[in-house]
Amino acid sequence: MPKITVTDLTDVVLRSTSVGPMDNNVYLLTGRRSGAQVLIDAAADAPAIAELIASAATDSPADSKLELIITTHQHHDHVGALAEVAEKTGARTAAGRDDAPAIDVPTAVLLDHGDVGQFDGFALEAIALRGHTPGSVALLLRDPEGPDHLFSGDSLFPGGVGRTTSPEDFRSLYRDVVERVFEELDDDTVVHPGHGLRTTLGAERPSLPEWEQRGW
Repeated sequence: MPKITVTDLTDVVLRSTSVGPMDNNVYLLTGRRSGAQVLIDAAADAPAIAELIASAATDSPADSKLELIITTHQHHDHVGALAEVAEKTGARTAAGRDDAPAIDVPTAVLLDHGDVGQFDGFALEAIALRGHTPGSVALLLRDPEGPDHLFSGDSLFPGGVGRTTSPEDFRSLYRDVVERVFEELDDDTVVHPGHGLRTTLGAERPSLPEWEQRGW
């Protein structure tokens, strides 16, 4: 059974696990009051994701229901279990508008920068971070009594922005990360990346000039 990490927030219980050969992080948010659930990145291992969802059965007194599966970007390691999880749960799917055509599973909800998804008891804001892929999105959860939480996909990691394949893509991603994340959110914002450990914007902010100079 994969290790499941549990983080108690004000309105949401956040559960996460790492799956597959590339150690993809999968995140499940459950509304404490309503049981409404959102899954971020149905990667690689449908049985492990089923265990993650089952483990959240007691996170709300209400019956839990997976309402939406959000894909942060089109890369194969982030969508490997999407078809199976969507079929078994009946949840709708969402992805950035410019990445959706490259995802084999039809996308029900096309996300643009600034879109806000309202769920029963919490909301998620889409932040487009263009460069790793054309339609990469991060998801922002604002906690009324604690730090905000940013699910950054492969666009922002501890130690740098995500991989890009051209100088133009790097400049696009770096600019979006600076202008749409670091200039808008507080230093205590917790960053939950698509792979690896979490970090905070405050821990990463001093390195921004170094990231820009190295260009990757």
